[in-house]
Amino acid sequence: MKKSLVIVESPSKAKTINKYLGNDYVVTSSVGHIRDLPQKELGVDIENGFKPKYVTSVGKTKVISQIKELAEKCDKIFIATDNDREGEAIGWHVAHVVEKVNGNIFRVLFNEITKNAINSAILKPTKIDENRVNAQQARRILDRIVGYQVSPFLWKTISKGLSAGRVQSVALRIIVERDLEIEKFKPVEYWSITAKLLTQTDKFPFEAKLVKINSQTLDTDKNRIEDGKGAEFHKNEILKHDFIVSGIEKKAVKRNPNPPFITSTLQQEGAKRLRFSSKQTMAIAQQLYEGFEVGTGTPTGLITYMRTDSLRISQEAISAVRDTILAKYGKDFLPEKPNYYKSSSSAQEAHEAIRPTSMDLAPEKIKSYLTKEQFRLYEMVWNRFVASQMASAIEDRTTVNINASENYLFRTVGSVLRFKGFLAAFEDFEEDEQTENQNPKLPPSLKEGNLLNLKELVTSQHFTKPPAFFSESSLIKELDALGIGRPSTYASIISTILERGYIEKQEKKLVSTELGKLVTSILVETLNDVFNVKFTAEMETELDKIENGSNWVKILENFYKPFSASLEKANPKELKKEKVHEAVGEKCPDCGSELLYKMSRNGKFIACSNFPKCRYARPLGTSAKEFEDKKTEKKEAELVGKICEKCGKDLVFRSGKNGRFIGCSNYPKCNFTAQLPSETDCPKCGRKVVSKRSKRGKNFYGCENYPECDFVSWDKVINETCKNCGNSYLTEKVTKDGTFVECPQCKTKNT
Repeated sequence: MKKSLVIVESPSKAKTINKYLGNDYVVTSSVGHIRDLPQKELGVDIENGFKPKYVTSVGKTKVISQIKELAEKCDKIFIATDNDREGEAIGWHVAHVVEKVNGNIFRVLFNEITKNAINSAILKPTKIDENRVNAQQARRILDRIVGYQVSPFLWKTISKGLSAGRVQSVALRIIVERDLEIEKFKPVEYWSITAKLLTQTDKFPFEAKLVKINSQTLDTDKNRIEDGKGAEFHKNEILKHDFIVSGIEKKAVKRNPNPPFITSTLQQEGAKRLRFSSKQTMAIAQQLYEGFEVGTGTPTGLITYMRTDSLRISQEAISAVRDTILAKYGKDFLPEKPNYYKSSSSAQEAHEAIRPTSMDLAPEKIKSYLTKEQFRLYEMVWNRFVASQMASAIEDRTTVNINASENYLFRTVGSVLRFKGFLAAFEDFEEDEQTENQNPKLPPSLKEGNLLNLKELVTSQHFTKPPAFFSESSLIKELDALGIGRPSTYASIISTILERGYIEKQEKKLVSTELGKLVTSILVETLNDVFNVKFTAEMETELDKIENGSNWVKILENFYKPFSASLEKANPKELKKEKVHEAVGEKCPDCGSELLYKMSRNGKFIACSNFPKCRYARPLGTSAKEFEDKKTEKKEAELVGKICEKCGKDLVFRSGKNGRFIGCSNYPKCNFTAQLPSETDCPKCGRKVVSKRSKRGKNFYGCENYPECDFVSWDKVINETCKNCGNSYLTEKVTKDGTFVECPQCKTKNT
């Protein structure tokens, strides 16, 4: 009896599935895409219905041969690539290759890599979904057209090597426009007045903030206390009056749980809670999806498919999680009926939300089988899923209004968590949580009509703040809200514009570079109809319609006509003069022509307008004299005063990417190098300690007598005795708080 062949994308997934299906099946992998558009040409026949030209992907010839060889020997072919549009397209390409030797092809779909899910999928095979394939194909062709036609335009306008993308360039525009908004922001001064008050019986004061003057609500726009003089005036007026409680409102506030994760929210929370990049979050999620051997004897997937925008949960999973909640938290934490969440209109409801595949695999139970990063992400997915099916949290909130005459109204809000509900499993997390004017507890003796004692009346100066820089988390949230791109592409969007040098990561902030701003400025001026939020979001909707049967060629035609017309009108030479090649106001020292500011992938620099005849160029911020002096320094190498032991020529001091070192003056004929001499003695053997570099490029210090002496230190060694413990040497520690000297043995700082 012939076996059946199952084809998946990932080799690690193939191993897991093979163990589930047994000896009647052969499981192999395509290792991702096997065919794609060619790398060095457009590969799309625009004149003939946007017909794509597919070629074998680099390095996949052997993989295709192996798949065809196995397919020829097997009875049935089950294509089990990922359950999304890209997976469908990969499966379609695999089918195209396989049908030449075996046409008995079926499609199987599953959202989790567990034994039940795999066996169930095999028993219910379907066919390749052509509409899904067309949706992915149209997206791929559209992105190729934009990239291959706009990138050369940027080369002519700015510099070679630059590139543009249909969605990435819009994401860049969003970041650039936020940065420009921050740059242009002018802070507005305003003042607040806070009263520290006591009841007649309590010892500890509480705070109330002035919220209304003459029945007008204070804000930072039209109705504000503008300066210190105004604040002082109102303070003096308030001090003339008593503080009386004019109203108390008590109410119970419900806080409902958030739904389980989808792709976009997983990346947002991964960035906020775990400090993972979106790329890192998706890579770890892929590992959890493909699975591990976690003490069960067979590898198993730990989470459902992580590329999803659906909030649907299977009834089996809901039953299992409700049992877990009842057992761990008790009946008060379990709502009478399951919580159901509505997906967005564009969601693929065949998927589920991201959840654990089994409630028997609690995070603490399998922690020893996972890396630290895998465990943290799995625990986050687990806790969010459990919390999504728990009862609401209940908060008792008390709002107290306090009058100082009819003209001045103060207010304070107190809140006490009465019932934790879902918060017992998954605490809310806000990076910039503001609790201004919030008192966790207010005096229980507060009653309407109470006369309060004023302990202090404080005036404070404030300034309005600009909008925050985007972080990975907030950018993903913004892209998702605007409908830009697909959630599964957010990680690659951010990593792409980072790699291109259009943005930089500064701590947690994504900040546009000068190059990114220039690229955006040029694209907005010339192709604003294409590179704008509204058009891109509408195009996403159009591409989604293809999956439901819309004509993909017609949608591409509707895009291409205005796009090509705008591109034809663009004038790279004029844009270069206007936006890129600004005059420096100096003559070239080599030929006397005008010097210009120019731009490359590495940023701005100064170069001769007579290029390529004259190749004079220097870094930005360096004067002509400084540049010439540095060139002279390089020519006049500093002698060490020793002879090369390899060829007998003079040794000189040189500088490289890893810092200064000693080299032969006869380089490149002689490649002898040595480390810089050191004045520090090795604490272990008495020889010299020298600066070295690890395989990963990190500086450290070690004995020159290695391997006979194995002394090493990550910090610079100082030949001084510790005053506290008598250790024979100290080290120089460099931290964000400054530089100090410390004993490596007792950790005491020495001065």
